[in-house]
Formats: sequence, C-alpha cells, structure tokens
Amino acid sequence: MNGNDDNSGFYITTPIYYVNDVPHIGHAYTTIACDALSRWHRMRGDGTRFLTGTDEHGQKIQQAAEKRGMKPIELCDEVVMNFKKLWKALGISNDDFIRTTEERHIKVTRYFFEKLMASDDIYKGLYEGWYCVPCETYVPDAQMGEDMLCPDCKRPLARMSEESYFFRLSKYQEALIRRYEARPDAIMPRVRYNEVMNFIRSGLQDLSVSRTTLKWGIPVPGDERHTVYVWLDALINYISAVGYPEPGGKWESCWPCVRHMVGKDIIRFHAVIWPAVLMAMGLNPPVRVFAHGWWTVEGDKMSKSKGNVVDPFEMVDIYGADSFRYFLLREVPFGNDGDFSELGMVNRVNSDLANDIGNLLNRTLQMIEKYRGGCLPPSAVFERSCDADAALRGLAEKTLAGMDSQMSDFSMDGALKTLWVLIGAGNKYIDETQPWKLGRDDPDDRLDIVLRTLWEVLRLASMLIFPFMPETAARMRSQLGLEEDISVERYPDWKWGAHLEPVSVKKGGVLFPRIDIPKWKADYDARMKSRAEALSAGSGNVSAVSFDTERKPAIEIDDFKKLEIRVARIESAEKIEKASKLYKLGLDLGFERRFIVSGIREFFTPEQLIGKKILVLCNLKPAVFRGVESNGMLLAAEARDGSGEILSLAVVDGDFPPGAPVH
Repeated sequence: MNGNDDNSGFYITTPIYYVNDVPHIGHAYTTIACDALSRWHRMRGDGTRFLTGTDEHGQKIQQAAEKRGMKPIELCDEVVMNFKKLWKALGISNDDFIRTTEERHIKVTRYFFEKLMASDDIYKGLYEGWYCVPCETYVPDAQMGEDMLCPDCKRPLARMSEESYFFRLSKYQEALIRRYEARPDAIMPRVRYNEVMNFIRSGLQDLSVSRTTLKWGIPVPGDERHTVYVWLDALINYISAVGYPEPGGKWESCWPCVRHMVGKDIIRFHAVIWPAVLMAMGLNPPVRVFAHGWWTVEGDKMSKSKGNVVDPFEMVDIYGADSFRYFLLREVPFGNDGDFSELGMVNRVNSDLANDIGNLLNRTLQMIEKYRGGCLPPSAVFERSCDADAALRGLAEKTLAGMDSQMSDFSMDGALKTLWVLIGAGNKYIDETQPWKLGRDDPDDRLDIVLRTLWEVLRLASMLIFPFMPETAARMRSQLGLEEDISVERYPDWKWGAHLEPVSVKKGGVLFPRIDIPKWKADYDARMKSRAEALSAGSGNVSAVSFDTERKPAIEIDDFKKLEIRVARIESAEKIEKASKLYKLGLDLGFERRFIVSGIREFFTPEQLIGKKILVLCNLKPAVFRGVESNGMLLAAEARDGSGEILSLAVVDGDFPPGAPVH
C-alpha cells in the first residue's frame, strides 16, 4: 500500500464553521470528505485524528446576537447544536469538536500571541486602509476588486484607521516560496498552488492581527483594549484542539502530519498566513492544504431568495445519509466546482447503487440461498479455480492498491470509480459463468467456486466502501454473514480467501430500492411548489440571511438634498472586456441618455435588466472603470445567505416616467 506524505500518521481538519448561519451543503461536503479520508486512514492502520468545530468570535456574531436580543455565547450555543445534529445525521466520525469560545482554545491563542510578541514577530503600529466588515479583514489596495469591492465577498469596503498589532508576514515570504517550490503537493489542487504562489510572489505585507473596535473575542495579553483578530484566533484551533504546547500532548504525534481541508475562498488564510505563523512559532506548516470547489444548483447560484438552497437535513431524510454522501463524493472531481441536481442524485441511486452494487449483492445472496441453502463451503475451493476466477481475483487485489493511491491524492471520486470497476466486473462475472446453469448440473462443484468468488468480491467491496458509505458497508457485512465490526478491519490484513471457515449468509432487504422516477417527479414538484409558496408568503428562513448592520452617522436634511436620485430606464446592458463583474448600462433619464458602470453582472443577465425602471444617483462625480466612464450609480439592496450574496435592484412600481425625481 502507498505510504503517506510524511509518516504513518494522519491528522485531518475541516475549517471551523462560522456560527452566523445554518449548516448547508458546503459545510456537509467538506465534512463528509474529511470523514471519508479519516475512515480510510484508520482502516489503513494509520494513527488518525479528525477534527471539526465552530468559529464563534467576531463582529458578525456580535451584531447577529444584538439583533436578536441575545448574548453572543447564547447565539453560539444555539447554532452549534445544529452542526452537531447534522454531523450525527450524516454519520460523521470526528474525534473532537472544538469551539473557539472554549477555555482550552483561548489559553493557547493567548500563548501564541505572547510568544510572537516576545520574538518581535508581532509589533504595535497604526493601520489605515480598506476594511471588509463581513469578512472581518483589511484588504490591501492591490487586492481590491472592481468598484472598490472586497475580492472575496464582493461587497463594499470601508476606509478605517486604528491602532493595531501586526504580524510580520513579509518576513516569511521567501521561506514560504522555498517551502512550496520544494513541496508543490503541499497545496492542492494544482490550480490553487499556482494561485497561492502568484499571491506570495506579488509581495506579502505585514498583517493586522488585532482590533480595538470589537469586544466579542479574545483580549490581547497585556493590552485588553485590543482583541485578537478573528482569523488568527480561528486558525489556532487546529493545534489548540490537540493540547499544544503541553509536553506529552496529542499535538506531538498529530502536528507533524496535519492536513487541512478548506473551501477555495479561504485558501490564502491557510496556505499563506497560517504557515507563516507556524514558522514564527518554530512549528511545521501543514503537510497539505486542499481547497475544494463550490456547489451550484441546477447551474444556478444557491440563494434563499431563489428557494434553491440544498438542505442537508432534507436530503438525508429523503434519500438517506449514504446516498447523499456517495453523490457528493462521486459526482465531481474533488477540487472542482460542482453542480447539484436532485434528479442527478436519483439517477446515481438507480444506476450506481441499485443496479450495480445492490444488484451484485442481491443476485449473489439469492443464488447462495437457492443452490446451497444459504451456506458456503470453506475458501479451500479456490484451489480448483479457472482463468475467469483468477482474473476477477487479480482485479480485486489491484483495486485496493488503486484506491489507496487515489485517496493519497484526496481523489475520492477517483477512488469510487476504481471500486465501481470491480463491482461492474462482479456483475459481468455472473453473466459469464451463469451460475443458474451450474445449479442444475455441477458435477465438479464448479458452482461452489463461483459463489465463493462472488462472496469474496462483496466482502472486499464492503470494506472498501466503508469510508464513503458506512451504513451500507455494515448492512452488506451483516447479509454476507460476517459478524465482526467492520470498523476494526484493517486493509493491510486483507487477503483473498483469508476467511477460511464456512459461512452462512443472511439475505435481508434490498440494499438500495430503485426510485420510481414519475412518482419522484410528482413529489419533487410538490416540494418545490410548497417552497415557492413559503417564499412568496415571506415565511422563508430569513434568520439565516445576514447583512451589514453598521449604522452611518446621522446627517442633516440639507445633506440628503444634495443627492439627485432619479428614475432611469435601462436601455442596454453590455459586458465590459476583461471585467467579469461589470456591465456598461445605457440609461434613459427622460431629459438625457447616459452610461453607468455597475458590478452586477454575476446577478443578472442583460435580458433581466433591459426595460427595468431603477433608481440612480445622478450627481455622482464621473469615474472610469476599465476604460469606461461611469456617470452615476444605481441603488440596490444586498444581503448574504449561506450560499453567497443576494442582490435586489431598487425599482419603482407603476408607470413612472424616466427622469422622475426621488424626494
């Protein structure tokens, strides 16, 4: 079997999930992937640890709690339970669950800060720059998006100035470059490696790691006017959860083999800031940071306002945890973006699960019961096997090595494809050997060899499928007559024919009943109709939608009178070359026509815009974006749900003429 990147240990972490939202498909995807990897490595015999948890400090938590009239910790306690319930429903086998509000974490975060200050890797200074409140991060000028937007969440930035402690990130630029040039597999997939290396080579600036405007967080040791920057606080969870820096703590065996699984939007925090902080602490950076992609739904961005957000609890309730797990891990090459389709999942259930593995188990057990009364002789019958048997045996033995290689690269879709080649070969073997004929006339006990060969394939398949579909693996084992707990099995101990004694099978219910498509479609349409009616009635889960609640200073009426806001009709919407988010909008203002540039392209097609009567700030000083002059700014409402930003244009009802003023 393939070795691990550094040693026989395997410590895998999810990002800790921010508790201002309900769990969604993105949370489920990351955690299921880490669960499959941790289960695989346990069965390899590696010293394995799997951590997940919640990120509970920061301005967004404080604001959300205030809005609901709660203390921040009360809000955290409430949302944390949703995550723990989902992990139970999905069969997640994490060894630990860390919360950044726990004393064990606070203690280590303060230790980090003190040690970095003592080594002069953290110093006090004055920060003035652009700040994104939702992301709780300062954004260097060179990284600002179009229209002065945050490069990550695409929302407006605010200019801020405050005293701050800084981490000397620039000091570790060359060390990071050397490390990643020597170990390109430390960041995966390759596209993320290239992204991170380009970012580092463009020049790293020292990082602000404290705030004076926020109290819901960990106070800076010795200067409690400052609170530790939420992202530094959050990253430290990976090592605080394993007992650092106590002698003899779990960290001594876990930290040399730590791997982080994250979404692609937070790769820089984990592959730039965190490794530099660890170097400053004299600790090894992560063995690997793997950034997976995002999910859309039926080709569209997920949004509660559209009613297309995938609820993991609902998917488990309708299809079962294993079907949902299988679809997420099999459907998309791991690391790429994916498109979720419920019909696609139904088709996977019917083809891969019902037709392939379910059919192989059902056919085999039926024949063992029919022709051998449910009992198989010992594996010594293999001594009389033929070429067809040997070919299937050889494929089975190669399958384990092939899957191990795929899992070493975090290619879970590839590992499942490799396993399904074996399952397909098992079904083909039945068709070729025709056991039903041997059952009528079998002078040489050939049927015993065929049935035992199929049973061995299924025994191996049940072991190999366990990390991905643990419930299914246990059900298969039970029907195959194996009483041992599958979780204690180890891949290096697996040998073809190792189960020498006779076996009695216990055929049970169908592993995966086929889903009737017409009936499913009727049920699906009814669910979508109910969801649309709930949204139309305003009864959607608005508590999971967040927005910027920062209040602006009070102004005089004369200040407002300076704004010239008018109704404008959109006549044209043209894409701007080399600007993925910008439209050049042609407007009819009644008394004149003009153009404005707006960063709304990811939310609307030209067809959705043309003809709309919107509100425009007309007396804004002209500005040039990508070589196009913009004379004005449209008005829109924005919020954010679990899938991203929601945007709605400010429009007018009725037959108002273009140019009508707004008072």
